[in-house]
Amino acid sequence: MALRFYAQERVGLFIDGANLHAAARALGFDIDYKRLLKHFQEQCRLIRAFYYTALVEDQEYSPLRPLVDWLDYNGFTMVTKPTKEFTDAMGRRKIKGNMDIELAIDVLEMSAHLDHVVLFSGDGDFRRLVEAVQRRGVRVSVVSTVRSNPPMVADELRRQADMFVELEDLASIVARAHNPRSTAPREAAKEQPARETPEDAPSNS
Repeated sequence: MALRFYAQERVGLFIDGANLHAAARALGFDIDYKRLLKHFQEQCRLIRAFYYTALVEDQEYSPLRPLVDWLDYNGFTMVTKPTKEFTDAMGRRKIKGNMDIELAIDVLEMSAHLDHVVLFSGDGDFRRLVEAVQRRGVRVSVVSTVRSNPPMVADELRRQADMFVELEDLASIVARAHNPRSTAPREAAKEQPARETPEDAPSNS
């Protein structure tokens, strides 16, 4: 099902970066954020596009940093925080970087200025958030996939949304085209300047 917008409907995008990245990879493509933003700017009255991701700050170089910098310069509102390191009961080192609270707060605060929230995530923890926003008269569309194995969207979130949009159906609009000029691995993007061209900007999240 394609996303549908009404005339002059105020729209906000809320992108759970890690979740969207995992869903796209499960379907075999990467997201081209330049194309994604351009599509929504052309199709609706886009008020704001938020992107959420956690960063490992003690690394000498994070492969996410070039993407974060590019998005920050090119129309996205970036929301980041440092990951937390802990040791589990088995003595294994774990890294946690959950952005659910940040995303939920922003959606609730922005809902007064929006008619339609587009949530790029399949996380079932957002079901209550979607319900709360709907009670304020705001439509909510969820973008994720049921075509991966296993499906990336929680059934309760899909049921709660006013509209569920299959990510694979948007691939022709938001998928990153293969760039034959680029032979360097994505991690090598650290050599690129912060304002790199969109065609060379990394698309991993």
